[in-house]
Amino acid sequence: MSTPSLPEPVERHPLPEPVEGHPLPEPVEGHPLPEPVEGRAPGTSTSSATASLSSKYAAVFAEIGAGSLQRELDRELPHDAIAALKRAGFTGVRVPREFGGDGADLPQLFALLVELAGHDPHVPQALRGHLAFVEDRLNAPAGPERDAWLRRFAAGELVGNAVTEIGNVALGDTSTRLTATADGFAITGRKYYTTGSIFAEWIDASALDPDGAEVAALVSTSNGAVEVSDDWNGFGQRLTGSGTAVFSGAPVRREHVYPFAERFDYQTALYQLVLVAVQAGIARAAARDAADQVANRARTFSHGNAARTRDDPQILEIVGRIEADAFAADAIVRRAAEVLQEAYDARDADVETRAAAKRAAELASAQAQLTVAPLALDAATRLFDALGASATSTSLALDRHWRNARTVASHNPAAFKARIVGDALVNDAEPPYEWAIGVPKAATG
Repeated sequence: MSTPSLPEPVERHPLPEPVEGHPLPEPVEGHPLPEPVEGRAPGTSTSSATASLSSKYAAVFAEIGAGSLQRELDRELPHDAIAALKRAGFTGVRVPREFGGDGADLPQLFALLVELAGHDPHVPQALRGHLAFVEDRLNAPAGPERDAWLRRFAAGELVGNAVTEIGNVALGDTSTRLTATADGFAITGRKYYTTGSIFAEWIDASALDPDGAEVAALVSTSNGAVEVSDDWNGFGQRLTGSGTAVFSGAPVRREHVYPFAERFDYQTALYQLVLVAVQAGIARAAARDAADQVANRARTFSHGNAARTRDDPQILEIVGRIEADAFAADAIVRRAAEVLQEAYDARDADVETRAAAKRAAELASAQAQLTVAPLALDAATRLFDALGASATSTSLALDRHWRNARTVASHNPAAFKARIVGDALVNDAEPPYEWAIGVPKAATG
């Protein structure tokens, strides 16, 4: 469905009516709107514009990184880190400036996500559902409803997601339901892997409407009919808030229900590339820790090549290769983000152009996943080759890099992605843009 481009700035945007429990927030004191970056044309990503955004968020990213290790050791969810990002305006980084955001393009966004993941990989993954819903509203037709969401994002409101259902759910089925009420709808169901929802004001939940159509329902978390639990039990990425959400007849406004078929074209590619950016950030963290540990290591081996570990050429080669892995991972994410930007720029084009851009974005995201995941895992493993047995101390938690990278890499099977890319190249096959997981229907019947 073709949608009009974002409007030119106008003198007044009347504020929408507030949603009960979610009054439109006032601007955050101390966070004025950024000035336009000189030389940045719409749809482009210049180094100066990216550097300006990186500078804006450098202090809050560093603050988040300073507490990352202790949170990992204590299994403490990053509530303070998420709150700091809200105050800084990061929830509106993609929102146009006229609505109070930074107006970042997708390459700039993903550069920031890699940087943030290098400080704490849990945090950008927790924002994954939010970033996707922001993108969906940016692709939506201009109007009061869309504009209200953009202002909420810029003012610090966060959206989580709730899609997956576990247990004996048949492949492709959704048991979460909307029922009609006098004021709109009520949602009832149980979801798992609800990444970021425990931190959020809203949850983007998949459901079936009363007619059986698949929809996305935006559910406020401000009422007692929504319960989100931190019961994710994976061995990595333990602090993303990816547990269970239970909806017990929670109210949903009629205008907050969106046909799934009308979501933005490249949503699957964007969801996947956020995970790839997290992996690139993990590689960056492994490179940083490798350099710091080697530079400060007092002990050395008698059969080494130098009196100090930091001067041993074999050890330095290992550190250099880890850094090269991180460099390559970052470059791959940035290139894939450029392809996604092309899909965004084509949102108002003809059907054929949009389809081609959607296909290119999906394949770019898949290829990025295939290459960055091994780079991150290799960096997280080589780190220990540069050090001794003391590096396995639980107080250092250096194993978290591998555990986190492995967990992220397990989200969508890479083997399927490799086959899809190969099939597209050899047979011009169309890649799948949505998929589901569940029990085959023959086994559930």
